[in-house]
Amino acid sequence: MIKVTESAKKQAIRLMEDSGEPNSFIRVGVQGGGCSGLMYELNFDTVAQEDDKSFEDNGVRIVVNKKSFLYLVGTTLDYSGGLNGKGFIFVNPNADRTCGCGESFSI
Repeated sequence: MIKVTESAKKQAIRLMEDSGEPNSFIRVGVQGGGCSGLMYELNFDTVAQEDDKSFEDNGVRIVVNKKSFLYLVGTTLDYSGGLNGKGFIFVNPNADRTCGCGESFSI
């Protein structure tokens, strides 16, 4: 399961409404790359794939492919705005190491 904080929920809903796709959901994934070896992916999507796992937390639907799910179990999606904000932030209890910018990690 992936948890969604209140601030991430508000920002995600705002962005989905702005995109003109009110029935979209958040697709979260992991791919190789970044300075720590694995990078987070976050997009809006409207079509779930056969091997996806789907969750809803705090009124937000999150979809993850089966391979990425293994890296993301227990992760919390947060949002930090403002002048020093980083945007969407992944708080991943499985990560042994993260890079300074927080966009990549290793297990």
